[in-house]
Amino acid sequence: MQNTLKTQTIIILIISAALSLSALGAFAQEGSGKAPPSLMIPLPDPIPRSFDPNNPLNFEPAADENPVRNPAQSQTGFGDADQKIEILYDVEELPFAVRRMRELIMDAARSGDPERLRTLIGNGANITRLSLTDIEGDPITYLQSVSGDKEGHEILAILLEVMEAGFTRLDGDTDNELYVWPYFYAIPLQDLTPPQRVELFKLVTAGDYEDMVSFGAYIFFRVGITPEGRWLFFVAGD
Repeated sequence: MQNTLKTQTIIILIISAALSLSALGAFAQEGSGKAPPSLMIPLPDPIPRSFDPNNPLNFEPAADENPVRNPAQSQTGFGDADQKIEILYDVEELPFAVRRMRELIMDAARSGDPERLRTLIGNGANITRLSLTDIEGDPITYLQSVSGDKEGHEILAILLEVMEAGFTRLDGDTDNELYVWPYFYAIPLQDLTPPQRVELFKLVTAGDYEDMVSFGAYIFFRVGITPEGRWLFFVAGD
């Protein structure tokens, strides 16, 4: 059942992306071949002008060298391509607050009672992100709804497997520092070594792996915890 949920989740994510691209392609081929008109009134094209070295206001804006990213989304493609990704296994290297939150999450998952996660998820502005889109209603009810069983035991098992995997530290020693499980989230899947692929197959099937390589990123469930011990997200997709 757990592999079924994993496969169904990833297939749905891949199909959704493919359908979106197909819809755009259909619009592009329709009529004159132009993209569909916007529902908003378009702004007129900017008036072309030549560069005037004597006009201090005449300059091209600099490109954004540090694009804003959503930490819950796949991190492949962000940052310096030569930056070495830390692959970690020793939880003793974690800050105490991160280690404690991990233990609490795993204890709650092992209990078989999704309600044990409620206080860890929190509420308000600091609530744990459980979806890349906004969710309505109760967070525990939502987790049960994405589980393969109505009790939510399968999603707890997935959460436990994720937290038992190797992890990585992103943006170390910066204000955006984040600890993420599993580390596959931050590296290109096609670069995994044979032992690392064995680790990955504890979470997903070989078919799921091929789909994600084609998609270009690990898009199954992952967890992010800040150095202060805040459970930032538990999401799938991209």
